[in-house]
Amino acid sequence: VQLQASGGGLVQAGDSLRLSCAASGLTFSSYNMGWFRQAPGKEREFVAAIRWSGGTTFYADSANGRFTISRDNAKNTAYLQMNSLRPEDTAVYHCAAQSYTNLYIRDRNKYDYWGQGTQVTVSS
Repeated sequence: VQLQASGGGLVQAGDSLRLSCAASGLTFSSYNMGWFRQAPGKEREFVAAIRWSGGTTFYADSANGRFTISRDNAKNTAYLQMNSLRPEDTAVYHCAAQSYTNLYIRDRNKYDYWGQGTQVTVSS
């Protein structure tokens, strides 16, 4: 199984980025997908997640209203659209996959597979 995150970069506060997570080696439509981030010296934290069907999404308070998670099961890809970026959004963003039967979609310990991460840096 491989999860390849991409789309990070250096942007200014207020800008937007779209992250992508391309999955291979698994039946993508049978997995919930999540985005987590980790800033230097901090624990990895939940950002957003989407159920296997795409019908239900979940957001951290810090992301609600600014970020949108989506998926395209035909392309085996999940996305995270990030708008109105802030310096405190600076982190390495990781995508992760968990079986569709898992109920703990916000818990990083309940994910089966992880991507390598993509760096997002927001300057003020």
